[in-house]
Amino acid sequence: MSDKDLLEKDEIFSKVLRAGRRTYFFDVRATKAGDYYLTVTESKKFTHDDGSYHYKKHKIYLYKEDFDAFKNILDEMTDFIINEKGEEVISERHQKDFKKEEAFEVEERELSATGTSDFTDISFEDI
Repeated sequence: MSDKDLLEKDEIFSKVLRAGRRTYFFDVRATKAGDYYLTVTESKKFTHDDGSYHYKKHKIYLYKEDFDAFKNILDEMTDFIINEKGEEVISERHQKDFKKEEAFEVEERELSATGTSDFTDISFEDI
């Protein structure tokens, strides 16, 4: 049996999640004893200045005896994040008009102190 046949035999069920530069692979595999376990692989694409690229991969193995504890902690952590920050994505990468909080506060203080802003009110009669 070739390595490819062994690899295909081990993969029972797979799903892929593409998320920007990252791709997550969820694979159910079989142990030598015939039991199943889950691998989650994060693959992230990095592009070099010359246009070439490479991938960095990180993998975790999750076995049935750990499913409940893992799921409970994952649920707790994701619920905490959503409860604290909501579902809206807030980041420079995902929002073109994103301003870092401290930069926004400094700008607001400067505008209040000087009483000026970068905005000029123009009426159509002025044109």
